[in-house]
Amino acid sequence: MAQLPETGFLRLPQIVGDHKADPPIPPIIPVGKSTWWAGVQSGRFPKPVKLGPRITAWRVEDIRALIEQTAK
Repeated sequence: MAQLPETGFLRLPQIVGDHKADPPIPPIIPVGKSTWWAGVQSGRFPKPVKLGPRITAWRVEDIRALIEQTAK
């Protein structure tokens, strides 16, 4: 798993990975984009934050909490 910063935001490719990027981005949470968005709608995954009209991100703290919750 990639080293997560203490605070900040993560974009979707940083969370679910992007094998087409150069260099490839390994997933933190190994699910597809559609599965991620379905999980956000159902409450399984954290809600995003809008940083701009076309920029959606997730707080690192929320992703850390999700990782800790699923590790139990």
